[in-house]
Amino acid sequence: MIEVQRLAAAVLGGVLAGRSLDAELAAAWRAHASIDERRRAAVQDLAYGALRFLARLEAVLDELLEKPLKDARLRPLLLVALYQLEHGRAAPHAVVDHAVGTCHALGLTSAKGLVNAVLRNYLRRRAALGARAERNETARYCHPQWWIDRLRAQYPGEYAAILESGNTRPPLALRVNRRRARVADYLELLARHGMRGEAYGPAAVLLQKALPAARVPGLAEGLVSVQDAAAQLAAPLLDLADGMRVLDACAAPGGKSGHVLELADVDLTALDSDAARLERARANLARLGFAARILCGDACEPASWWDGVPFDRILLDAPCSASGIARRRPDIKWLRRDSDIAQYAQLQTRMLDALWQALASGGKLLYATCSVFQEENREQVARFLERHRDARRLALPAVGNDIHAESGQLLPDGRHDGFYYALLQKP
Repeated sequence: MIEVQRLAAAVLGGVLAGRSLDAELAAAWRAHASIDERRRAAVQDLAYGALRFLARLEAVLDELLEKPLKDARLRPLLLVALYQLEHGRAAPHAVVDHAVGTCHALGLTSAKGLVNAVLRNYLRRRAALGARAERNETARYCHPQWWIDRLRAQYPGEYAAILESGNTRPPLALRVNRRRARVADYLELLARHGMRGEAYGPAAVLLQKALPAARVPGLAEGLVSVQDAAAQLAAPLLDLADGMRVLDACAAPGGKSGHVLELADVDLTALDSDAARLERARANLARLGFAARILCGDACEPASWWDGVPFDRILLDAPCSASGIARRRPDIKWLRRDSDIAQYAQLQTRMLDALWQALASGGKLLYATCSVFQEENREQVARFLERHRDARRLALPAVGNDIHAESGQLLPDGRHDGFYYALLQKP
C-alpha cells in the first residue's frame, strides 16, 4: 500500500507541476515495470480521484496547514491521503499509517509527525472542514472558476449537472463490430464470462462494471472496440455508402476510422499530425481486420498530403478543450486555461476552412468535438456558415436518443460523454 500511495503522489505531483496525467502515468510504469496489474490500477485510481476532487482537497488541506510545507513532495502525498480518507475504502488508521510510512520511504523522516498530525486533525474536523469548503465554488464543483463561470453563462439550467458529471467515474462503453457480431451475441458472450452489459444505441454496450481493456472479452479478436457512446455517433452521421472516398482528418488513435470501415466498404484515408499515435490507429485497424491509407500530415495544409481528388465524406473530429470528457481526463481541468479556448477555436477555424476545399460537390463534412463550450461548437459553426455562403447545415438523422437534433450538442451524463456534431454539405 505504501508503494501505491507513493507512486500516486508522485504522479499527482507531476500534474501539479504542469505535466499531463497520461505522461506521468507512462513515466511511472516505465520506472516501475514490475508493478502488477492490481497495484497499477490502484495507483491510477488514486491519481484520477485526487485530480477529480483536487480543488476541494486543496481547500481542506490549506485549512489544516498552519504554515507552508518545506518539501514539495509532501503536498501531493497529503492530497492523495485526504482523497483516500474522503472517498476510499481503506480503514482511516491504515491510510494515516501508510502516509507516515511513505514519508519514511521518501526520506522525509522529519515530516512524519506533521503528516500524522494533519491527517488525524482532518479526521477530527472532517464535517466542519467539508462545510467550509462548500462555501467556495471552485471547491464545491471541483472545477476552475473560469470553467464554472463559462458553463453557467452558456448553460444556466444545466451547468451544475455538467460540473457534477465531470467529477464522476466515466462509463465503459464498447462498440460491437457488426461485421463480426450482433449486439445480442456479444451480450451473451459477456454473460458467459460472468459480466453484465446493457445495449445502447445501434452498436454500443455499456458495461456495468469497468475493467482493464486487456480483460474485455473479444477485444483482441476485433469483436469490439472501446469507444464512448457519444463518439460512436460520428460514423453513422456521415451517411456512408460503399465506394465513397472518405477522409478521417484527425484519425489517431483510429476509433472512428474503424467504425467507418465497419459500416461501409469505402476508400478511407486516415490522417493525423502525430506519427506515434498513427501507429496506434494502424494497430487498431489491423485488430479489426481493416486497412486504410494512413498519412501523417497537417489538416490545415492539404497541399502537403492531398492528391487533389475530392472526398465524398470528411470527418473532422477537431482538437478541442476536451471539456466534455473531463471525467476521463481530470488533469485537463487544472492544466487548461481560459485563454486556451480561443486558441482551440482558431485552430478549428483553420482546419474547417482548409478541409472544405477538399470536399466534393454534394459531399458532407461532419464537424465534431468532445467539448461542451459553445465557442468551439455552435459559435464555431455559425462563423463557418457566415464565411462559406455555399455551405448548408443539415439536420442530424436520428441515430442517438440524447443528441439535440437542432444544436448537435450532447451533454455528459451517466451513459456518454459530452460531444458536439454539425453536418455540413457543399452544394
